[in-house]
Amino acid sequence: MKTIFSTTILTLLMLTLFVGVYSVVLTGIAQVLPTAGKIQLIQHKGKTVGYQNVGQAFNKPQYFWGRPSAVNYNAAGSGGSNKAISNLDYQKEVQARIEAFLQAHTYLQKKDLPAELVTASGSGLDPHISPTSALVQARRVAQVRKISEQKVIALVHKHTERPMNGLLGIPVVNVLALNVALDEL
Repeated sequence: MKTIFSTTILTLLMLTLFVGVYSVVLTGIAQVLPTAGKIQLIQHKGKTVGYQNVGQAFNKPQYFWGRPSAVNYNAAGSGGSNKAISNLDYQKEVQARIEAFLQAHTYLQKKDLPAELVTASGSGLDPHISPTSALVQARRVAQVRKISEQKVIALVHKHTERPMNGLLGIPVVNVLALNVALDEL
C-alpha cells in the first residue's frame, strides 16, 4: 500500500513538473524571442500564401527553388528520409536531383552546386536556403522573368536574414518571402 501511495505521488509530481511547469517555461522563453512564438503568415495581394517558418514546393523556373523535401512538404508528417549516404536509392535520388538542377541551370558546373539544393533537410519543411543557394539561381530567374540579373541579386541581398544579434545562426534567405517579393516587382 505504501508503494502504491508513493508511486502515485511521484507520478503526479512528475506530471506537474514535465507537463505544467515545462510548458509554462517554454511559453515564457518563446515570448522573449523576436517572433514571440507566434505564427507568421506571408501575404501577397491580400491573400495568405504561406507561413514564414514552413517551406513549400517551388518548381516553376520563374521562382527560386528551396531545399528538396523527403515528405513532399507535408507538414502533418515532417521528417527526413532516414536513408544513409551509402544507400544506393538515396544516391540515385540525389544524382537525379543534380542532373535536373544542372539541366535548368546550364551555366553552372556540378562543383558550383550547393549540396543543400539537392539534399533534403531533416524536417522536410525547411523554408530557408543559404544566400549562396539563392545567388546560383539568380541568372535563371532573371532570364525567365526578363529582368536584370543585378536586380534579382539585389533582391536576394535585401531578403537575406542575418544571424540574431550577429551571433546566433547563419545568414539565410526565406524562399517564399523572396518569391513573393519577385512577384511584387
